[in-house]
Amino acid sequence: MKTTMPKAKDIEQKWYIVDAEGKILGRLASKVAFILRGKHRPEFAPHMDFGDHIIIINADKIRVTGRKAQQKHYVSYSGYPGGLKTVSYTRMLREHPERILFHAIKGMLPHNRLGRKLLKKVRIYAGPDHPHQAQQPEPLEL
Repeated sequence: MKTTMPKAKDIEQKWYIVDAEGKILGRLASKVAFILRGKHRPEFAPHMDFGDHIIIINADKIRVTGRKAQQKHYVSYSGYPGGLKTVSYTRMLREHPERILFHAIKGMLPHNRLGRKLLKKVRIYAGPDHPHQAQQPEPLEL
């Protein structure tokens, strides 16, 4: 038997909407990364984009367990001496709650061109409103 590889144009991508209210950060991010990769499809191939588009709403109501709310920090380094910046989880949740989920999902995708392409298919919003009603997203229970 020969293995058939589907073409990228043959793949029909769906749109899903996920409500992050009350969900735990890491568990939600891993399930979203699974769908973005396309691992839920029978024709999955690790080198191709088979994933679906995901809209995440209510990112400001995400939860973390344990003492992560006090201990977790987000670090960025400019490359210059003294260019290390750290932002606490509570400050990030207050100012940019969508970046928390974005950073968690980004860490669970491949760190190459494919991962950057997949990351463009997730849209995260802090509140319950989103501008993607025209795509008719299906609710996704995780």
